[in-house]
Amino acid sequence: MKKDIFKIGNLRLKSRLIVGTGKYKNFKETAAAVRESGAEIVTVAVRRINILDKKKPILTDYLNPKKIIYLPNTAGCFSSEEALRTLRLAREMGGWKLVKLEVLGDKKTLYPNMIETIKSTKVLVQEGFKVMVYCTDDPLLAKKLEDCGATAIMPLASPIGSGLGIQNKVNISLIIKQSKVPVIVDAGIGTASDATIAMEMGCDGVLVNSAIANSKNPLTMARAFKNAVLSGREAHLAGRMKKNFFASPSSPIDGLI
Repeated sequence: MKKDIFKIGNLRLKSRLIVGTGKYKNFKETAAAVRESGAEIVTVAVRRINILDKKKPILTDYLNPKKIIYLPNTAGCFSSEEALRTLRLAREMGGWKLVKLEVLGDKKTLYPNMIETIKSTKVLVQEGFKVMVYCTDDPLLAKKLEDCGATAIMPLASPIGSGLGIQNKVNISLIIKQSKVPVIVDAGIGTASDATIAMEMGCDGVLVNSAIANSKNPLTMARAFKNAVLSGREAHLAGRMKKNFFASPSSPIDGLI
């Protein structure tokens, strides 16, 4: 069987699961969960990186940037100016060009402000960034982001941290069908089966944070997500059976006495 490689920009990855690093009890638990998940990319909120207090632990003490890919993001930014400043800082700090852009609209829903998001994407692409973009599940706006040069489209399944799973399968499916860049479901995933559904639909990957970090046993849940993404991807590649309104016997009924 041909190797199933996950391509994002110039990256060639085995795992289609991306794991966020927020909300864990400590960095030790974060690192352990990432290892159990098998993820090769982790997202890191630039605004939460400790660069001043050398007495406090830092994530790189637990997750070696030479062994795992750090994806800086703009979590907590509510304007294009904030997001641009944050990612320019990330490039200065660590040389990162592959970044995750999210420009939030309000604190209650944490929905993306798509006007500011599109504006930011255009600028970042012009400055040489490879931009993975958190967005709404609107197919027209997703296409606009791709036309702006986005490296990956990351539509929300439901509000960040809600655990509601994919609420609009039709729109996500439309985005998958039209996109020539990876489509990675981001935000709102609540449990492993949500990831399986996303992968069965044809998503290229899934980003998960709260569902692992807020579970009763993050390490076990991380393993569950690893397996869920694998099974969903294999089911998608295998091709599901046709749905029928009527029964179709699995054993022959001809020749019954």
